[in-house]
Amino acid sequence: MTTDPKKHQPNPDAAAPYAGGAEPQQAAGHAAPQPGDGRARAGEGTATDEHKDSSAPQAKGKEKKTYPWWVEMPIILVATMLILGMFNIFVGRLYLIPSESMEPTLHGCEGCTNDRIFVNKLAYLGGKEPQPGDVVVFVGEDSWNTTYVSQRSDNGLIKGLQNAGSMIGIIAPDENALVKRVIATGGQTVQCRPGDPGVMVDGKKVDDSYTMSPLVNPVDPTTGSDACQGEYFGPITVPDDHLWLMGDNRTNSLDSRGHVGDEHQGTIPVENVVGKVSARVLPLDRIGGVAHLDIQQ
Repeated sequence: MTTDPKKHQPNPDAAAPYAGGAEPQQAAGHAAPQPGDGRARAGEGTATDEHKDSSAPQAKGKEKKTYPWWVEMPIILVATMLILGMFNIFVGRLYLIPSESMEPTLHGCEGCTNDRIFVNKLAYLGGKEPQPGDVVVFVGEDSWNTTYVSQRSDNGLIKGLQNAGSMIGIIAPDENALVKRVIATGGQTVQCRPGDPGVMVDGKKVDDSYTMSPLVNPVDPTTGSDACQGEYFGPITVPDDHLWLMGDNRTNSLDSRGHVGDEHQGTIPVENVVGKVSARVLPLDRIGGVAHLDIQQ
């Protein structure tokens, strides 16, 4: 029987036999993915390099430069002093109440724990001016400074240190700073005459509920009255941009009433006002706000 030679020729498309259990080659044009060749296997998603070389150099951020403590401390100290100085000059500062003239609102006396107050220097910015009833700190005119004694040393070095301490608020400023309550403002007429029921502004009695009662010192009935809480005065018309100021402890306060014979008849220029008393900050049992009453209701 004749054998057909075509039947024994290998089929080029048929799978070739393999030996030793090796996997058969993938059909031509479809190369099987090999480990590490970076191509995705079916169902495995995108291939990534999971075995990065940990020994590769890493990018380093810029190291922060440090200074020794003996360089940093003076810088911090100077910066702190500048901040405190700017705060005291432009924002506000603490003042000590040295006397009894503002009792019972503010407490002060020799040998006692006097009130420390915070004075807000921003209160009258933007065209605002002190109003009747405001408690303010101001610098006295020359006629008010007859008893003021500077606390500065005659030694130039010590005086410089004192001024530096004043700038940051740990030493009192070298000025005759006083604290009183505004009673009348520019253009108003203030008085307390025989028969008046109290201090009068433009013919109306001002509220005196905040004043010291009973009176600390007796009033001479020939020169004053209990209703006036001291000697008679006025009528005085307050000049524009000036203030008439009185202490709450009326019989123990040297205020506008005691300077009616000076150039401004006891009034103080508004520009002399340092700021508005916002609060008592010491001692701890006296911490609280300071009432600014509408005394001309």
